[in-house]
Amino acid sequence: MSRLNRRQFLTGSAAAGIAAGFAIGGTKSSGRVLGANDSIRIGVAGLNGRGASHVGEWTQIKGVEITYLIDPDTRTYGRHLKTIETAGGSTPQTVLDVRKALDDKNLDAVSVATPNHWHSLITVWACQAGKDVYVEKPCSHNVHEGRVAVEAARKYDRIVQHGTQSRSMPEWANIADLVKSGRYGKLLVSRALCYKPRGSIGVKPTAAAPEQVDFNLWLGPAPEQPYHANLVPYNWHWFWDFGNGDIGNQGVHQMDVARWMVPGATFPKSVLSLGGRFGYEDQGQTPNTQLAVLDYGDTQIIFEVRGLKTEKYLGQGVGNILHLEEGTIAGNMFYPKGAKEGEPLPKAAGAAARGPSAPGGKDPHFGNFVAAVRSRKPADLNADILEGHYSSALCHLANLSYRLGEPVPFNKQTKAFGDDKDAYETLARMEEHLARGNGLKLDGLSYQLGRKLTVDASTETTDSADANKLLTREYRKPFVVPDKIG
Repeated sequence: MSRLNRRQFLTGSAAAGIAAGFAIGGTKSSGRVLGANDSIRIGVAGLNGRGASHVGEWTQIKGVEITYLIDPDTRTYGRHLKTIETAGGSTPQTVLDVRKALDDKNLDAVSVATPNHWHSLITVWACQAGKDVYVEKPCSHNVHEGRVAVEAARKYDRIVQHGTQSRSMPEWANIADLVKSGRYGKLLVSRALCYKPRGSIGVKPTAAAPEQVDFNLWLGPAPEQPYHANLVPYNWHWFWDFGNGDIGNQGVHQMDVARWMVPGATFPKSVLSLGGRFGYEDQGQTPNTQLAVLDYGDTQIIFEVRGLKTEKYLGQGVGNILHLEEGTIAGNMFYPKGAKEGEPLPKAAGAAARGPSAPGGKDPHFGNFVAAVRSRKPADLNADILEGHYSSALCHLANLSYRLGEPVPFNKQTKAFGDDKDAYETLARMEEHLARGNGLKLDGLSYQLGRKLTVDASTETTDSADANKLLTREYRKPFVVPDKIG
């Protein structure tokens, strides 16, 4: 069992004085055994953006105590300390490095709201240290590390919840049961929409990181590179080293629902994605307009990202639409074929119950995690890490197809989708959205037409050597996601 020595732990970090006792490649440390009335002690890692929601939720759930606030940006601590104080909680420790918190045997769980490139590594480390994990979406930055996170949860018998909250919504559970029942015929297209305006982020020059930010820790597993102000705190989403674009940001929620609606769906048979970054020129790398088609045989998932201003589609902006043989489900309504008026969805016979939830809090997904931590039953989770891995992987596969693509003029009629009329209809709407909706001149403009990837679900690989290289990454030591868990 290898251990970080003190020099490795502190090199390039502002974490002076922290003992590096945590093993990042070995057996788990002994976690506390919770009694029925014991508080669950949680450390929140990542305090910008979504981290504020985590702090707010945990302070409202009975029997939960936040004992660590963890972030390499010390500017984040103040407002969260105030939130906890206002809620009547004890003052938590504030630390730069998650490994300091994981060394505490009295810590029970870690709540991960860091940038995406840290999600799986913290999950793995926490499982090895005997901690349970609530990890934000996507649970991984690439396909490989999502599978490793699943392996870690299983080997170390940890409760690991994925932050796709729709899994705790009874409305979606009911729709999944209705689709599975065949009441409206076969599901043909499970459509996911991420119509969410994203403006230009401009271009920020490289500079020295603010003295309050330990940029070495912030980079973590990502390649060494200069700091610029478009990375911290939010726009890292639009850079491949750290984020996954909006399909892997907001979109993973809708991807998860789309896959959930396809009974038994894990990895697709194939994936093809296209798009581009249109309407402005800035420092961002990921597409702000994207179309992805994932083939499941009788059913396909079609994903649409629109980051420019747009009208809704069938009343949905950020959401899901299901096209079935007998009609369409949108907005909790069923529209029979040819009908303009919808009818409320019935409750499915034996509608799936969601897992137990602890009292308090606004979001039952957090309460569900707490209930499962107490029961020690992964089956009580509404969004177990395995489900999170599959849904996150679909976003990664779509991005791999896109990134391996070539520019194609808009005015050239593509045959990339074969005889898939639904895909062509979606592409036509995308073109109309850009041209009519946003005034872009498509003549002379190109989009990135991705490579079609055939996927082997048993090995979680593709038929492309280039794509398979991007299923993982080169990790910056010592921030390494292992090849596999034991």
